[in-house]
Amino acid sequence: MDVKGGLKSGPLAILVNCKGHGKLTVEVKPVGMSFPLECAAGEVSSTYNQLDLKKPREQGTVSVTAPSTVRWAITVGR
Repeated sequence: MDVKGGLKSGPLAILVNCKGHGKLTVEVKPVGMSFPLECAAGEVSSTYNQLDLKKPREQGTVSVTAPSTVRWAITVGR
């Protein structure tokens, strides 16, 4: 997901929910931040991360990598 208008300085919040057997990874570019979430079959796993961007960036991308056994949803807010 590209962040339209780039990434402004200030807080960037990311909430991820997943269900299914496997691990997913969220990556924020060009910030260089990534974090994993272990997902379980039969239940919803969640994680919330917030980072404070010190300087704006012209472009920003938030990506999720997960196996096909995992269903996931992501919310990104500023």
